Amino acid sequence: QVKLVESGGGLVQLGVHLRLTCAASGFALGDYAVGWFRQAPGKEREGISCISENDQSTYYADSVKGRFSISRGSVKNTVYLQMNSLKPEDTAVYFCATPISDYLCSQLSKEVSAWGQGTQVTVSS
Repeated sequence: QVKLVESGGGLVQLGVHLRLTCAASGFALGDYAVGWFRQAPGKEREGISCISENDQSTYYADSVKGRFSISRGSVKNTVYLQMNSLKPEDTAVYFCATPISDYLCSQLSKEVSAWGQGTQVTVSS
């Protein structure tokens, strides 16, 4: 069974760091581009970061550029999102997903082949 599972979310204070993990089962995550998305209450889901299939390229939304970093784990079936200097506006449910192509990854597109169930990140001021 193809499955993506996010972990690492929580309730944190302004300015702290968190690292989210996306773990795959049932398929080789290393064979896919992987994106991170988030959905805040009352807002649409948005793409915030993506790493290309060959790991050569990473992409970030302006809202997180310079603060968040995407990477693959040494075990190829994991992808991380390092989130630094968190702000209250980063509060959202965070999802990982597999974009259908590297081009869609570069566009932070929601056209994906699989979604995880999400992990809540709440940043208090």
